[in-house]
Amino acid sequence: MTVQPQEQLDYHALNAMLNLYDNDNKIQLDKDKQAAYHYFRHHVNQNTVFFHNLQEKLDFLVAENYYESAILAQYEFTFIKKLFQQAYNHKFRFQTFLGAFKYYTSYTLKTFDGRRYLERYEDRVCMVALTLAQGNQELASQLVNEIISGRFQPATPTFLNCGKKQRGELVSCFLLRIEDNMESIGRSVNSALQLSKRGGGVAFLLTNLREAGAPIKLIENQSSGVIPVMKMLEDAFSYANQLGARQGAGAVYLHAHHPDILSFLDTKRENADEKIRIKTLSLGVVIPDITFHLAKNNQDMYLFSPYDIERCYGVPMSEIAITEKYSEMVNNKNIRKQKINAREFFLTLAEIQFESGYPYILFEDNANRLNPIYGRINMSNLCSEILQVNDASIYDENLDYRHVGKDISCNLGSMNIAKTMDSPNFAHSIEIAIRALTAVSDMSQIQSVPSIQEGNKKSHAIGLGQMNLHGYLAREHIYYGSEEGIDFTNIYFYTVTYYALQASNKLAIERQHAFSGFAHSKYASGEYFEKYINQQWQPKTEKIKQLFQRSAIHIPTCEDWQQLKQSIMEHGIYNQNLQAIPPTGSISYINHSTSSIHPIVARIEIRKEGKIGRVYYPAPYLTNENLEYYQDAYQIGAEKIIDTYAAATQHVDQGLSLTLFFTDDATTRDINRAQIYAWKKGIKTLYYIRIRQSTLEGTEVKGCVSCAL
Repeated sequence: MTVQPQEQLDYHALNAMLNLYDNDNKIQLDKDKQAAYHYFRHHVNQNTVFFHNLQEKLDFLVAENYYESAILAQYEFTFIKKLFQQAYNHKFRFQTFLGAFKYYTSYTLKTFDGRRYLERYEDRVCMVALTLAQGNQELASQLVNEIISGRFQPATPTFLNCGKKQRGELVSCFLLRIEDNMESIGRSVNSALQLSKRGGGVAFLLTNLREAGAPIKLIENQSSGVIPVMKMLEDAFSYANQLGARQGAGAVYLHAHHPDILSFLDTKRENADEKIRIKTLSLGVVIPDITFHLAKNNQDMYLFSPYDIERCYGVPMSEIAITEKYSEMVNNKNIRKQKINAREFFLTLAEIQFESGYPYILFEDNANRLNPIYGRINMSNLCSEILQVNDASIYDENLDYRHVGKDISCNLGSMNIAKTMDSPNFAHSIEIAIRALTAVSDMSQIQSVPSIQEGNKKSHAIGLGQMNLHGYLAREHIYYGSEEGIDFTNIYFYTVTYYALQASNKLAIERQHAFSGFAHSKYASGEYFEKYINQQWQPKTEKIKQLFQRSAIHIPTCEDWQQLKQSIMEHGIYNQNLQAIPPTGSISYINHSTSSIHPIVARIEIRKEGKIGRVYYPAPYLTNENLEYYQDAYQIGAEKIIDTYAAATQHVDQGLSLTLFFTDDATTRDINRAQIYAWKKGIKTLYYIRIRQSTLEGTEVKGCVSCAL
């Protein structure tokens, strides 16, 4: 291989060399750092608008409608100047070319013609901190420290939009119910349009819609079922595509015991008729325990009419615990039903997943067993990590709200596990993250969909996420999925949970207000705390014990939990929900983290980034000496990933976005086995199914790092 002189290589070529071994069969990690340097020198610096000082810069950005003046008006300029200096004193540098490229392509403020940059990374961090602190100078300073140190990373809509005059919402993920009437269906299509135009991804619950062939106004065989509603929603998302910037994103969830379930799944078949084929909507299936029991015994599973269930029980199907009521409904002659073989259902499920990666799966009873909030969890979101209770809206004939129900918005941000373990004050870092996410909730006013606004106002729900688990484990020479890896995951999430609850309790005391419905929760009754008070949670392995001692992190004791229990039962917590583990995409790259708590997909990941084409991303903390700790998700296998997620799941009040990875020789039986194993381990949701595609001989570059196993 002939290497050009370094000065003749552009940053893209330097980055590409990351994927080629050098003459000593080493990964050229230094080339990526050089690529980042050249990207700044030859692109960013030359295309950044110059200002003589901060005052001139802020005055210009406000006068030209780039920055929201009200944000800056909450602070004296002397403090703002000090804050920006604080940020720049950190001497922040992007660790990878892709991190820098992602930031300047997708996040930083640009001139309206899109040609020049108006912010550096430090500027964006300061505007996020000033926005979320809402005039609190101390909090603003703390937020700058947490974000620029890499410990806390706000989710994309928050990090992108804070402080900007021309901006979208600070949240971009929503969940809504659809009830079995035309008013609710009409409102839902409108909500899809309104939220999609604002950059939102929206999930809808279809379980309560009557099945195809059900009566309308007592006239038999009139209903068209869920498929036409899915088509309307898909068209709405396609139409409201954020000024052509990207396709609207939607998902729909249907219960496994709904009569339309097989037709629902068929919409994702490669050979589906165009009249029913769903191309862009994501599908999710809600599966209760009873379905697995029926499959184990090779029995038929009954599908129940939602129309009849509501007439018999007085509540929609989504409010019924199907496992609990299954036999009763089978024997109820007033509920129409049909049956399919349970094993064949799971086989069909795996076939569709093999073809398309869909559907997502919500293990309904697992989710509700660990739900501390009164009410039922009956759906999830586009990334399958949001699990909150909802409440139906009721509409008049003109589509006005007779009763504004409670729908869900996702206020997300993630901790970098490696950086958080290095924090000088672990508990403080968690508290600042909780306060930041609470600010996002407090500042979000989604007036276009009143049920979303009502849900957010009542719940103050947030989702503190985590990322860089694999990066941290590899840095500490721990194998992902090993005994030590699972031990760390368990104790880390246990400890985060304690400090997150403690922070929310502080907020409730400060504001003298708990979330609506706290009195009916397992927090108020004290039931939630039993598992933490009745046993000691400490590391089982010596290495993990030493890691927490090295970081001077206090692992909560039973006595600590007892005191927190008393304070929470007396004062409450401000946030109805506190944790959710999203997949984390772009923010992982700019934060130089492995995604979520997943293992890596490759030591050198290949990304396709717009016009620039292929970009290569090295796993965090990867060196030529610690390669063995960077097995990829396909090598690690589904069981170890599930075991890791199960260790975290027991402490997380919402969900964890869990993708399963299979090699190209996997079968549908392998997928079914993994689903059963996940269900048995208490996993709440499954996200995508990924099958590694076989590499055609001769199509890959010889010596390619990302091709090597």
